[in-house]
Formats: sequence, structure tokens, C-alpha cells
Amino acid sequence: MTRVKGFAPRGDMLLQEELRMTKQMVRFTVEMTINEGTFNEFERIVQTMIAGSLKEPGTLGYDFLLSADRKRCLLLETYTDADAVLAHMTGPVVKELVPKLLETSSLNRFEVYGDPGPKAAQILKGMGAETFDPWHKLSH
Repeated sequence: MTRVKGFAPRGDMLLQEELRMTKQMVRFTVEMTINEGTFNEFERIVQTMIAGSLKEPGTLGYDFLLSADRKRCLLLETYTDADAVLAHMTGPVVKELVPKLLETSSLNRFEVYGDPGPKAAQILKGMGAETFDPWHKLSH
């Protein structure tokens, strides 16, 4: 294939964009224990949080996983970059719904993978999150 200086074939451009996104992507893992007798309210809040997160720019994933005994829940979040993380952390899902969710559950673990940016990092630290910076990676 002949390459023209300054021009990348469509496949190369998609690969470059994918690599750029992977380097900037930020992921969260949040582990909660659902309080006894609050499952129905917890589930209602989760559904509202998902609907709100769908509206946020740069939210790639917002997945809740439930243990077989319905007592523990994992939330796996994925954002395109630090700007998307900041939009989420300062938006209504976090400001209005997270406090309600924590009335029906307790936070066991909150981990952030990647660089959430300085403003979001401060908010996340205040919420008890531990941040892990990329170190050695196989993924692109």
C-alpha cells in the first residue's frame, strides 16, 4: 500500500484513535455491601444511576454486578478520559444519587485505574478511592 505523507489509511486512523483512548481511559471498581432489607431501594437507585450515566459524555461503561446471595455488588465504570471522569464526579449521578445509594449500602472498596485528572482525583480521594497509575501494560 502506498502511503502519502500526512495521510493515514482509515484502518490506521482507527487504530491510532483506539490507542489514544486506551492510554487516557480511566476505570473504577467500586465494591459495596447492600444493607439488610434495602435491596429493592438499592436496585431502584442503581437503575436511576444507570439512566443518568447514559447521558454523561465519555461514559463507556457503568456496569453493576451482583453476588449470588444479593448482598454484595460491584460497580465497574469506564470513562474515555479525565474530562469524562470530572463530568461524572461533578454531575447529578454522583452529587445526588451516590449519597442515596450509600444509605442502602456500605462501601468496601473503591479503586481508580488510570489518571482521573487533578480535580477529579481530589474528589475521589475525599470519597476514599485509591488510585492506581498505569505501570506495565499489555493492552493497547
